[in-house]
Amino acid sequence: MIIKNGFLINPSTRQSRKMDLRITDGIISEIGPSLLASAKEEVLNIEGLTIAPGLIDTHTHFRDPGFPQKETLHTGALAAAKGGFTSVICMANTSPVVDSVPVLQDILSRASSEKIRIFQAASVSPSLNGQALTDMPALKEAGACGFTDDGIPLTNASLCYQAMQAAAALDVPVSLHEEDPAFIKNNGLHHGKVSRQMGLYGSPAVAEESLVARDGMLALRTNAHVVIQHISSGHSVELVRMFKLLGARIHAEATPHHFSLTEEAVLTHGTLAKMNPPLRTEEDRQAIIRGLKDGTIDLIATDHAPHTAAEKQKPFPNAPSGIIGLETALGVGITFLVRPGHLTLMQLLEKMTVNPARLYHLPCGTVETGRLADLLIFDPEERWIPNNFVSRSSNSPFKGTELFGKIKYTLCGGQIVYDSEK
Repeated sequence: MIIKNGFLINPSTRQSRKMDLRITDGIISEIGPSLLASAKEEVLNIEGLTIAPGLIDTHTHFRDPGFPQKETLHTGALAAAKGGFTSVICMANTSPVVDSVPVLQDILSRASSEKIRIFQAASVSPSLNGQALTDMPALKEAGACGFTDDGIPLTNASLCYQAMQAAAALDVPVSLHEEDPAFIKNNGLHHGKVSRQMGLYGSPAVAEESLVARDGMLALRTNAHVVIQHISSGHSVELVRMFKLLGARIHAEATPHHFSLTEEAVLTHGTLAKMNPPLRTEEDRQAIIRGLKDGTIDLIATDHAPHTAAEKQKPFPNAPSGIIGLETALGVGITFLVRPGHLTLMQLLEKMTVNPARLYHLPCGTVETGRLADLLIFDPEERWIPNNFVSRSSNSPFKGTELFGKIKYTLCGGQIVYDSEK
């Protein structure tokens, strides 16, 4: 196949120019202007469109095994492809938990038949109990790309320290959900103006900040690659910035919802704006944007968290936290970060492609000869409205919201896995 006349943005080389790409056996075999196609080659003319590395999500929940009514590996893969993602890393809080080699191998075996690349993180502790470590070397050997008890914080500081030491020795990241339950009465809702209006005591920012401060110091002492997941507090951003300056190998994820929405969204969207950690204040949102601009926050991840409509229709305190995000992430990024001038399109894509690939040692995230032909083709100027999701769930506050950045094609290994015309 030859892809012709696309405007190539490649964050790994920081180059942007009009180029053709030749793909041979799933690999980018040639990049150059005005490539000539042989009689046997398919030609995809993308005049007027932008081509970039396929997106990589370091934080997603496919709910498989255990919760097929919410999502499966297959429906999650379809949602990822529609959103321009060619690689995702699934979290370990499934049922059973990904805390043993057989569970991990089962997921990876089934994932291999899907049309995108599905990587799997294993849990730090058995059954997410936070009291002991899993066999991290065996799980890494079996294919785990990192470790996390996401969904549940590691309140045992000594165990967290041991997990970081083990992860550093294995050269894989450990990712942390930073919410100390001791501070929280109703999760999924920021404790502030809106929670008081609703008559609820929610989750104060200090619940996150206290663990970020602790784990930044542990990261500094262990030299582990430590990821602060779905950062939500401006003070947390400042802490990450400080620990980076001190030399810690600390990273932070920002979700599209945390850089685009505030606690006020709960009044409009109800449980569709309930997530852990919660949406916070406009001041926090602006601090996250500043962290994205200066590189303090180096990853954008969706925390794609599907739930059934029935679950989300429960009263606010009883409904589960989380929203889907794979199909809207690029559009939200372009609409709320690029168009207002906070980030360039190159910078946005950097945090969604090459940075995650480098951190997790993934064989993708760049457009270069000899590399995998995992590609995203889109129109950054085209408006669209998300209404129909291919995910098994539809719990999104962005449903019906006009976004910019329409995905036209997603290619994984040189194969078209999403075509907006089909």
